Amino acid sequence: MANFSLGKFPHVDLCDLLKLEGWVESGAKAKVVIADGEVRVDGAIETRKRCKIVSGQTVEYAGQRITVTA
Repeated sequence: MANFSLGKFPHVDLCDLLKLEGWVESGAKAKVVIADGEVRVDGAIETRKRCKIVSGQTVEYAGQRITVTA
C-alpha cells in the first residue's frame, strides 16, 4: 500500500486524487469511475466526485490502494 501526502492542504477531492496518482488519465475519467461505484474510501463505495479525502483515509481503485497522510 502506498501513501499520498496532502502537504500543506487539509484535503484533496477524490476525483483529483485519482488523477494525481495516475490511476486515471483525466478528470473526466475519474468522475466516470467514481459515479460507476468503482472507487472505495475506507472500504465503502464512494460515488461523490468531490468527496473531501483527509489524512488517515484509504482510497482503493482497480486493485490499487493508497493511504492519505498529512
